[in-house]
Amino acid sequence: MLKISELAAKTGLSAHTIRFYEKHDLIRASERSEAGYRYYNDSDIRRAEFVKAARNIGFSLEDISQLLSIRVDKTSHSCQEVTDITQHKLDEVNEKISELESMQNTLQILLKSCCGGPEKATHCSIIEALEAGAVVKDRGAA
Repeated sequence: MLKISELAAKTGLSAHTIRFYEKHDLIRASERSEAGYRYYNDSDIRRAEFVKAARNIGFSLEDISQLLSIRVDKTSHSCQEVTDITQHKLDEVNEKISELESMQNTLQILLKSCCGGPEKATHCSIIEALEAGAVVKDRGAA
């Protein structure tokens, strides 16, 4: 059995992060001492490592909760459910990549249009483009 500080050291998660995941019912201490100390067993360690791995590739807390539910009760769920969750995350990542590429292209265009010299920025093409809204893409209120 490990205390929270030992679980943190073993998994690379901070004690604060472990408490945060506990608050969201992603990790649970198997036992508590009479003094209220949390104690974690091997199963808890594997669960914490699962949560960490899922977060590291971008799954949301809700996604992880669903994946944990499937992990715990594999007979009541299908691989298709896991595939759907993963596909949704991949779609989000691809959309974000597209947005970032668009931002990158716009920034490159802005940089090419500016002399970048030491003179005063009274007629800076980047500032003027931003003021004119010429670089605003249809990204909602972002």
